Amino acid sequence: MLNFFKKKNEELYSIANGEVISITSVNDKLFANKLLGDGVAFLLSDGKIYSPCDAEVVMLAKTKHAIGLKTKNGGELLIHIGLDTVNLNGEGFNVFVKTGDKVKRGTKLVEVNLEFMNSKKIDLMTPIILTNGDEYSLNILKINQRISLNDVIIKLEKNKNGGKSL
Repeated sequence: MLNFFKKKNEELYSIANGEVISITSVNDKLFANKLLGDGVAFLLSDGKIYSPCDAEVVMLAKTKHAIGLKTKNGGELLIHIGLDTVNLNGEGFNVFVKTGDKVKRGTKLVEVNLEFMNSKKIDLMTPIILTNGDEYSLNILKINQRISLNDVIIKLEKNKNGGKSL
């Protein structure tokens, strides 16, 4: 009847082929303790990172290790590629988007040079974090399992009153 009162859900697909793990398993307390927000992390099998949904690229770190996306319904996501990768100053990353780009689900965002990362002993656990969790409920559908790009990993639901629900 009045659809504008209905909560708007969004599905987030996997950002990579590989394995999805709990954010609390990430080898960095900033992520593991959810200080930036809740989410999941990915263990990359091929070094390619894709958009989990239709979104706008709202931030691209100069060091190419992090990308901010804003979903159609206003969810704010941070994809942080690997741990301590900020110290690489962009080396080992090939970025395919820029700030302001509108992307579709499955658009390739970044390709990581796995050989280079391995030579530098970089931990490539890659968290995706919901940074505006006070506005959204996060429903993690898949965890601690192998995944592909066609797998829905998370459902975002806009909170009715903007209350914290994570």
